[in-house]
Amino acid sequence: MQTFEQYLQDHLPQAESFHPVYEKALGEMLLAGGKRFRPMLLLRVVEAYEPLLVESALAPALALECFHTYSLIHDDLPAMDDSPLRRGNPTLHTRYDEATAILAGDALNTHAFLLLARAAFREDIRIKLVEILAYNGGTEGMVLGQAMDLYFENTPLEIAQVRQLHVRKTAMLIAASLQMGAVIVGLEKEIQQALYDFGIKLGLLFQIQDDIIDETQSSEEAGKVTGNDGDKNSFITLLGLEESMVQADALAVELEEQFHAFDVRLQGALDPLIQKYLHRHR
Repeated sequence: MQTFEQYLQDHLPQAESFHPVYEKALGEMLLAGGKRFRPMLLLRVVEAYEPLLVESALAPALALECFHTYSLIHDDLPAMDDSPLRRGNPTLHTRYDEATAILAGDALNTHAFLLLARAAFREDIRIKLVEILAYNGGTEGMVLGQAMDLYFENTPLEIAQVRQLHVRKTAMLIAASLQMGAVIVGLEKEIQQALYDFGIKLGLLFQIQDDIIDETQSSEEAGKVTGNDGDKNSFITLLGLEESMVQADALAVELEEQFHAFDVRLQGALDPLIQKYLHRHR
């Protein structure tokens, strides 16, 4: 959706000051590209039911992209993954310095909530959107998943623990994106929950496929450093490539069944985004 990309470019975080690189650093990883998967999930749900609300939903969609980008900036830091490449570009701590990267990530995190607080919706909707992003991205969600991932490097976990780790680190924010779209258009609680549950499984599949890419693609093909998960509790490390592909295919079958239970409008809106994740590896 070209509208979101243009909106992002027109609404980069601004912070005029005598600092030589701070404002530039805030926008660089946002402008570096990426799938825009999370904001597009939100926007597609809104478009399916209330097309007239899509324009107002751009701010919450940008909030999701800011929040996700903050997590990537911090994930790449020397204290975490120490990665020199993200989205085919040098990471912020290699382009500038570690302090600049940390502060840019902090700024994008808090800016996401400013965007939600100022969104053009009723106060109760705005508060619910803040709650969803804070819960799924924070203490019990993405941050906990990242803490698990880092703490248990070089310590093999059981498959159930690896699933829990990646549900928190990756899947909950994807599920939140779908739920936030559902809240904006006022879908019933049961449908919100069904979308959230679907998003959790979609996020898990997303992660398994990301692990497969890490194993099978070069850094140039993937746009980030690959072959770097040997010490981590990835699905490949635990199960091997072949079994990971089997797991991904089984999850894709489950997701297809859930997807076809959604109404036609929702299927039509989401299909272009998720179809490539439902492909079989064999």
